[in-house]
Amino acid sequence: MLSFSKYQGLGNDFVVLEGRQGQLDATITDPDPQWVRRICDRRFGVGADGIILALPGEGDAELRMRIFNADGSEAEMCGNGIRCLARFLADSDGDEPGRSWSIVTPAGLIVPVLQGDGQIRVDMGPPVLDPAQVPTTLGVGEQGLPQGLIECHGASLSVASVGMGNPHVVVPVEDLATIPFDQWGAALEQDPCFPAKTNVHFLQVHGPASLEIRVWERGAGPTLACGTGACATMVAAYLLGLSEDSAEVLLPGGPLQISWPNGEGSVFMTGPAEAVFDGVLIPELVPYALEPLIAEPEPQRPNQSDPRPEAEMPSPSKPSFDCSHDCKDACQRPDNCLQAEAQQQVQSLLDSMSLDAMIDLASDTLEQRTRSRLDRHQGG
Repeated sequence: MLSFSKYQGLGNDFVVLEGRQGQLDATITDPDPQWVRRICDRRFGVGADGIILALPGEGDAELRMRIFNADGSEAEMCGNGIRCLARFLADSDGDEPGRSWSIVTPAGLIVPVLQGDGQIRVDMGPPVLDPAQVPTTLGVGEQGLPQGLIECHGASLSVASVGMGNPHVVVPVEDLATIPFDQWGAALEQDPCFPAKTNVHFLQVHGPASLEIRVWERGAGPTLACGTGACATMVAAYLLGLSEDSAEVLLPGGPLQISWPNGEGSVFMTGPAEAVFDGVLIPELVPYALEPLIAEPEPQRPNQSDPRPEAEMPSPSKPSFDCSHDCKDACQRPDNCLQAEAQQQVQSLLDSMSLDAMIDLASDTLEQRTRSRLDRHQGG
């Protein structure tokens, strides 16, 4: 049994797994992309834009975060994800406003702070404007950031690129409602100008302190929000003379407040993150429980010194068989059905345990998180 929590920041939602004490199996801390895709699937899994792992810290950092996109790829950073993780930590440990966490990510050290109104303020670090580090092949323009024109489905788009630990491209447009969003977003994500692919943000400027964007997230497609994208957009807009050094960035899921004081140093993001529900993955969805059910034995190599004739040598094993894929239309092994075996094991577990025992086994912090949320709402 594996417990999880579901959190969302402006509609950008994540499955959060607690592993700060080193309790997560290696099949989860270094997950197979196929497993990530299955958990994030909104019809056959839990459903999420990504999976967040809270892991033991390194050096002076209190903890380490890994985040995986819905397609199974790993992201360097995620602004909404870091806020969701901070809210999860506060709920789990009963932390009060003012609490901060030093969290190491593939993009560097990030420090979120719990605010009095329940929102999370995050020091996102300075923006990356060196094309090689974004990375992008766009050249640096007069405004000091990577810029250029990209041909996209018959349109010539003026773009600017900014790194926030992960790559972003910002495309100013006159009217967000009239652009071919899916077509342009998918094409720009994989444009050769971005060797590591990129997140794509279409920007409509309503005023010097009011920006609106639509998000095409690398590895996830259209999403309701992107915290690092909002930061990258504000930086690009400021350098292009389209906004002040602090602005509200409106995303489909709601607003974020982004500031880059005097256009120097760190970018700061402030926004909400909320719990959705807690749950438990059944054994069929846990990778280390699945493994013995679908894995085939390793093929045995003939021993040169084995005196048995070739006909008696062990035959190589057949290719691995994945019940969830190979039996999608109909069972291919009715006499030895892996799914039936798995279901029988699950039923045996359910028959042998009470609901309270399952919850206790799943997580000893579930009650604490629930109490913390109730106390917070009653106090508000």
